[in-house]
Amino acid sequence: MYDFRYTRPTMLAEALQSAEEADSKFLAGGMTLLPACKQRLARPSTLIDLGGIRELAGISMQDGTLRIGAMTRHFEVAASEAVRTAIPGLARLAGVIGDQQVRHRGTIGGSVANNDPAADYPAGLLGLGATVATDRRTIAADDFFLGLFETALEEGEMLTSVSFPVPDAAAYEKFSSPASGYALIGVMVSRTGADVRVAVTGGGHGVFRVAAAEAALVDDWSPQAVSGIEVDADMLSDDHGAPTAYKMALIRTLTARAVASMVR
Repeated sequence: MYDFRYTRPTMLAEALQSAEEADSKFLAGGMTLLPACKQRLARPSTLIDLGGIRELAGISMQDGTLRIGAMTRHFEVAASEAVRTAIPGLARLAGVIGDQQVRHRGTIGGSVANNDPAADYPAGLLGLGATVATDRRTIAADDFFLGLFETALEEGEMLTSVSFPVPDAAAYEKFSSPASGYALIGVMVSRTGADVRVAVTGGGHGVFRVAAAEAALVDDWSPQAVSGIEVDADMLSDDHGAPTAYKMALIRTLTARAVASMVR
């Protein structure tokens, strides 16, 4: 590591004021940021620990929309009766993130803001048509994720919560790396009326939607509908995890499993 200033505010306004300093970073669970600092991939001059700001955590239903505060930890989402009732697929997603230690430290806001290409939550947001709220504005998930570790967040902008419209049905299926628990491929599928969304994480270049799968499922809501879909190879990487062809096969298989779990 290296020298940096550490601060742990208890008020949102105090955290935002600290963020005006040059090269400052918000620290949530630290599951992505701290390893990046250790490897010199990130070198903030100030770390602003958000763990003391109680208003940034919590889960609630508001006008049929599930709202989750940015500092809500993965295990809390997985165990929440509100989440299990409204969107069981989202509770499952939170429950298969990393390992027990990661689930008790990591937060939904930190995962979303860092947009790690193997993180689970980006697929959840994109696959459910969620909306990200910050201290400045709201951003649709379709406009939030811009690429590898890149989001629409501006310098000093703080992610404060994520809101999920409740779908008619949703499911998340994941093939995990045995070493890290990260998604080699993770697929979130949701259906609301005639609208179907299919989002994939773990492909290598960031989260993305699979238009061919969505179109096939609109025509035929069955696991068999996605058996021959085409997946954009440009969104997948040939890496140490698996070759592109294998990832394509996983996307088809996991999408079919997700649909099967909803049509029983």
